[in-house]
Amino acid sequence: MATKKKTITKDDIVSIYMNEVLENGKKPKSVFHFAKENDFTEAEFYSFFGTLEGLEKEIFRLFFVNTVDLLHKNEEYQEYNMKNKMLSFYFTFFEILTANRSYVLQTLKIDPNPIKNLVQLTALRESFKEYVAEILTDDYRLEQERFQKFQEKTLQESAWLQLMLTIKFWMEDASPAFEKTDIFIEKSVNASFELMNVAPMNHLLDFGKFLFKEKIYSR
Repeated sequence: MATKKKTITKDDIVSIYMNEVLENGKKPKSVFHFAKENDFTEAEFYSFFGTLEGLEKEIFRLFFVNTVDLLHKNEEYQEYNMKNKMLSFYFTFFEILTANRSYVLQTLKIDPNPIKNLVQLTALRESFKEYVAEILTDDYRLEQERFQKFQEKTLQESAWLQLMLTIKFWMEDASPAFEKTDIFIEKSVNASFELMNVAPMNHLLDFGKFLFKEKIYSR
């Protein structure tokens, strides 16, 4: 009697893809090759993803989803103000990135054209912008309208740019346990919230000094 083939899941395909990219140092040539080499059918792949590029985007989106799921398991998280929610997001998100660092570094550098590498982050971008809108409190909305007249979309785009800069810093961070990235996160988030509050520039100056020292001593 033939053994019944195990039904492949979306998580299985994600895991297989990440392992294949790491082991081979490159992306599969096509869905056909990817499916054939890993003993499942193209139909099974297409039941979850439309293209390999869609799969790549989903992997980074899942890093985000797992981050938010972990945050919501903490009962205290719901009581945090916006800044502490953002800090919690950053620290948790980068723990997940660190657990998958080899994959992230390889895939974000795999193409000579950096723009093509960043296409993988488009689903993450949309999910993160929605997250920023969700945690944006009325107090900060009032500050934006009163002092800087930022629209909510502008704030979302600014937060996304900040996340991208942090990812770049983390990718280049060679400090033990990526402790410099932790410092970068705390100082950059503090600086951004000081700007939103139109408050004294202490945190912004502190962040600027940190970046200056990093550039000087890393040469």
